Amino acid sequence: MCANVFGVLKSLFGKPFDGGKRMDHGGPHHHQQQQQHPMEQQQPLYPQHPAMTRLYDVQREVASLGPQVCTFSGLQNDRDYKRLERDLTRLLLEVDQVDTEGKLELQGARKRAAQEVEGLLRYLEENATHPSRLAIEELSNEAQRLVDERVVAPQRAGGVNEINDDLVDDLQKLVLRLTQVKTEGRIPLRKARYRALTRLCAVQDVIEGRTQQQTLSLPLPGDTHQAVHCINQVMVKVSVARSQLVALLMGLSGRDSCAHLSRILTEMQVELDALDVSGNAAIRNYRKQVVEEINGLLKHLDLEGEGDDTRRYDLAQNNSIREIEAVRAHVSHLREGVLRHCVMGDLSFRPKAELQSLLTHLDQVDTARNPCIREARRRAVVEVQAIITFLDLREALVCRQPGPNEHPSHRAVWLVLGSLSDLQAQVLGFDGKRADKSYMMLEELLTKQLLVLDAVDPQGDETNKMARKQAVKFAQNILNYLDMKTDQWEY
Repeated sequence: MCANVFGVLKSLFGKPFDGGKRMDHGGPHHHQQQQQHPMEQQQPLYPQHPAMTRLYDVQREVASLGPQVCTFSGLQNDRDYKRLERDLTRLLLEVDQVDTEGKLELQGARKRAAQEVEGLLRYLEENATHPSRLAIEELSNEAQRLVDERVVAPQRAGGVNEINDDLVDDLQKLVLRLTQVKTEGRIPLRKARYRALTRLCAVQDVIEGRTQQQTLSLPLPGDTHQAVHCINQVMVKVSVARSQLVALLMGLSGRDSCAHLSRILTEMQVELDALDVSGNAAIRNYRKQVVEEINGLLKHLDLEGEGDDTRRYDLAQNNSIREIEAVRAHVSHLREGVLRHCVMGDLSFRPKAELQSLLTHLDQVDTARNPCIREARRRAVVEVQAIITFLDLREALVCRQPGPNEHPSHRAVWLVLGSLSDLQAQVLGFDGKRADKSYMMLEELLTKQLLVLDAVDPQGDETNKMARKQAVKFAQNILNYLDMKTDQWEY
């Protein structure tokens, strides 16, 4: 959309538009070898005409509003949305009132100006009402309700906050669901998803740190040292500030602001720095722990401008993502080689050492606590592990030498594993969509193998039980890998 927004401006006024970079759904983008519009090759016939002068004024306002529209990531009830909609509607009315005096060129310029403003209005509404934007908002609201119920409300009521592993796990599930929201490469949707993720991950970090604090044998008794009483008081304030920070991050605090809370935490640091704790290592360590916790809270208070830097959510330009993509390209090359040799019945090509080194490489990729980068790395790891398990099973099937007294249940499990190995080869080579017949066929065949395993009777033998259990897990992993390959996930 935004490519059209700024492209039409160039043709509208018969000269190149330089009010901003060309943009598409994915963000700023340089289009090479652009075909020159015919109207760019000539000057307007009526450059001094009042109608053209007014349209030039519109050009300048659109140049200002266009980038704001193309990066707006809110909803229709947001103040900025209403302002942009109001300004664009006003421009549309002004363009409609331009008197062209029946001159065809002026009529054409006015028509294109109207189309330009209408396009911006349409793009603004499309992003604010896009199903993915609404999904992001619903997940954000779900996280907000969860944190309010389990953390903020109990603290405000003077009770004990319900913070445990279940809460951390519930937040992690919401983070994962947010990373899987499709943005279609649209900057506003990417921005909205990133802002929601950064806040939720910050809350998750604060709560996880808080869970650890509950296990500390602090505070120290007040009669140990005269400074301990002051540190204990600061620690109580830190606990309150932590709940305030969580409320701020989740939009549950109407009065407080990040700047206000930052001042309070900084004052606590100054108060701790002024204490004389010389000569007592235990108290120094106690103060150090409290200072570190304050620093941990402060680092989450700079999120206001977090979504304004496109490098943060346009992850195609992220160095860690580029590193992961380079590994995935290498993995793809190795996968093709493995499958090609298997088709020929040649099992000599076993790049396991190379694959293991790629896993080590992925483990060292810096995710910067960005959930989308973490998910990208996880998926790359799964791709590598899928090839390794395929090679391991192939080798096991070739080396297998069943004895005459082999248990029928054990033999049945191995027969299923042989079928699963053939199906896994097809899954590794699959490059289609879920609507494809080949996908549905693979899914059905894998499900049938699970049913066959379910019918295997281990007859009370623990070895057979374990073999069947591992085979079931292996089949489920193949199904999950097939599902991952076709879920159209994006950064």
